[in-house]
Amino acid sequence: MKSYFSFILAAALLSGCASGPVAPETVQSKIVEDGGTGPYKAIMFEAPAFEAHTVFAPQDLSAFGKKNLLPVLVWGNGACSNSPWEHYKFLNEIASHGFLVIATGHIPMEEVPYNGPRSTSEQQIQSVDWAIAQNAEKESPFYGRIDVNAIAAAGMSCGGLQTLDNSADPRFKTLMIMNSGLFTNPAGAMPGMPMPEKEKLQDIKVPIIYILGGEEDIAYGNGMDDFFRIKNVPAVAANLPVGHGGTYRQPHGGEFTVPALAWLQWQLQGNEEAARMFIGSPCGLAQREGWTVDKNEMID
Repeated sequence: MKSYFSFILAAALLSGCASGPVAPETVQSKIVEDGGTGPYKAIMFEAPAFEAHTVFAPQDLSAFGKKNLLPVLVWGNGACSNSPWEHYKFLNEIASHGFLVIATGHIPMEEVPYNGPRSTSEQQIQSVDWAIAQNAEKESPFYGRIDVNAIAAAGMSCGGLQTLDNSADPRFKTLMIMNSGLFTNPAGAMPGMPMPEKEKLQDIKVPIIYILGGEEDIAYGNGMDDFFRIKNVPAVAANLPVGHGGTYRQPHGGEFTVPALAWLQWQLQGNEEAARMFIGSPCGLAQREGWTVDKNEMID
């Protein structure tokens, strides 16, 4: 297996941003939780000339190509943070199962709150553009290895609002809204949050899942209201009573990783085993301790 250093060194050459040897200090990277529990040990890194974004990917890309492409997840953070410092364990775990994950914001080399300008919805769109460009760039380690037709957008809290703000982008194949939902009462919004009206839900043309922290989650009412309004696409609302913070900071992202990964494997890869987490009565997720699952009639 290629070392993570050689992989990052290759990443430093992306898009012609370097023409010769690259000093290691020009790129920050980190192995998170021994690379995750999936079959493809992952690495978190920043790519030069791609400011304010953090990439999570398998360390060894030799397993990926025409017959095994990398689906893509673009992620927005809670509190409009411009760093995935609260979510990097969760995102790294998803990457270790064979996904390219691109998070809004600066790489979190330490698990400490980020203090700086807030993120924007546009950064998710930049992530999609970057992934598509890397797949087409012959000098990129991702050349020909990305499934540009299997892109998901997701986010937590403010990041979920950013995802809904971007929901009309036709490149998204599915959406994951986590601890979030469009405000029924805009007076409760944090300054800087995107504030689409409920009519924005009509833009959604792809399957969507809401993963919420139960009734103690401050976003529970907003998210469930969204879910019950969505009639024209397959929709799921999954709740685990852990509150607004979810389980992202727990080892490997905790229990929230289970439905998130299964949803991505189903929607982006057509994985039938993963689909059983959501199909049937009771579905697989509803049989896990603590979870309650609501589905619209288009799921089953």
